[in-house]
Amino acid sequence: MTTLTQSIFCFPVRVYYEDTDAGGVVYHARYLHFFERARTEYLRTLSFSQQAILNQEQIAFVVRNMTIDFRLAAKLDDLLTVETQIGALKGATIIFEQTLKKEEVILCKATVKVASVDLGKMKPVAIPEGIKTALLTHKFE
Repeated sequence: MTTLTQSIFCFPVRVYYEDTDAGGVVYHARYLHFFERARTEYLRTLSFSQQAILNQEQIAFVVRNMTIDFRLAAKLDDLLTVETQIGALKGATIIFEQTLKKEEVILCKATVKVASVDLGKMKPVAIPEGIKTALLTHKFE
């Protein structure tokens, strides 16, 4: 397993009415949406489209395991930032470390293990070298 020390990818998220319950508090499952969007945009920033990877390589990234720590509630109209970095890479898996913040206050943290899967066989497959290299070498400003 390769452990990384990298800069952090920051993705802004606005809380909309559709993200909240009747009291204007973000529904717990919506945090997963925020984290998913940030991981997708992280790859897009590295010039990788998940749809293109699926079409060209027949590979998809699927969540294998997630640990999430809810600390404070986000609310309607909050402007948040999802910070994403790679915690580790191993053959067919990527471990993402993600933090959701309002300004500098941590609202939620997640560790997400994502597996690279051959969709035809529904089995793990090595992360394509181009993606692995980009994940290992890219630095965000």
